[in-house]
Amino acid sequence: MGFCYPSSPKKMAMTAGMFAAGAGLFAYGLHLWYVNVAPQRARIQARSEFVKERFRQKYGKETGRG
Repeated sequence: MGFCYPSSPKKMAMTAGMFAAGAGLFAYGLHLWYVNVAPQRARIQARSEFVKERFRQKYGKETGRG
C-alpha cells in the first residue's frame, strides 16, 4: 500500500492509483516487447545465416547445429 496505517479512503485511492500506474507501465513494456520481437528475430536469423555462409566459404562445409 502507498501508506499503511491507518487506512483511509484517500490512502486506498492512492494505493489503487499506484497499482494502476504500475500495471500500465507493465502493459506498455509488454507491448514494446511484442512489437520488437519480429525485427529482433529477423536480425538474429540474418546474422546466423551470414556466419554460416562465412564458415562455408572459409572451410568448405557447414558447421553448427544445423
